[in-house]
Amino acid sequence: MIRFLGFCGRHGRVCLVGGLVMWIALPDLARAMRQLITPMVVLLLFLAVLRLGPEGIRAGLHGIRGAIGAVLVLQLVAPLMAVAGFAALGWLGHPLALGVVLMLAAAPITGSPNLAIMAGAAPAPALRQLVLGTALLPLTALPVFWFIPAFGTPVAVIRAVAELLALIVLAGGLALALRIGKVVGAGATTEVALDGLAAIVLGVVVVALMSAVGPALLGSGGFWVTLAVVMLSNLVLQIGISALAGRRTPEAAPAMGITAGNRNLALFLGVLPEAAVESLLLFVGVYQIPMYLTPVLLKGWYQRY
Repeated sequence: MIRFLGFCGRHGRVCLVGGLVMWIALPDLARAMRQLITPMVVLLLFLAVLRLGPEGIRAGLHGIRGAIGAVLVLQLVAPLMAVAGFAALGWLGHPLALGVVLMLAAAPITGSPNLAIMAGAAPAPALRQLVLGTALLPLTALPVFWFIPAFGTPVAVIRAVAELLALIVLAGGLALALRIGKVVGAGATTEVALDGLAAIVLGVVVVALMSAVGPALLGSGGFWVTLAVVMLSNLVLQIGISALAGRRTPEAAPAMGITAGNRNLALFLGVLPEAAVESLLLFVGVYQIPMYLTPVLLKGWYQRY
């Protein structure tokens, strides 16, 4: 089993690409796996904290002041600037514009530390941005939702974020307890096994999240336009933010790029009005493509740091 997990860990990028391909080949399986999204997302966070351990968590807390500033810029200033820009152009009601704003307002995905590992980067700064971004989400999302009534009530957003924070505390606390109690030991073998298990879980999650994309791919040209928008949004954010972060903290630059470009849009689906969810499903589904191709497309870029 350890050998198998080690193989998956060493070839984690292949697992992600395999998940992207599987939703095309087995659309019924993808739809059936939707109910696994939430438990798998929590499991990813548990595995990330379990791999880092107490030492990794402490290392990730360095530079926390700058990290909070980054969260406010990326999750508050950026989406409000997008709202103003789309409103000036008269595009604010378009699903693609709403998708971009929602993406910018979201916190990093819970799999960010795992993507950082697959891209050859340090996972601790990614975990720091994930926790801070999620903790500050009630503060940063409220103004954005205020300006876009189609996104629903701010109260619903706060409730959903509170539930997510509770899951983060539970999963992270359990992982730390297992490491502190030495139920799960440190070492290269443990890291390899956890990386392999995380790669498998990420592959399962991407299959489930892509379940709504098949009909669009076979239907109108909306899929390709949406794909162009999400690829541009994701990759520009990752490259731009990592380049800026690299000037001050090169060791954290890859994690900053990964967390800036890969956001947890799925969190909002449970609190948005049904009409808004229907219009955004294609955007959310297609957005998984650049997210899960990050370790493949940008590994060379992040290795510069």
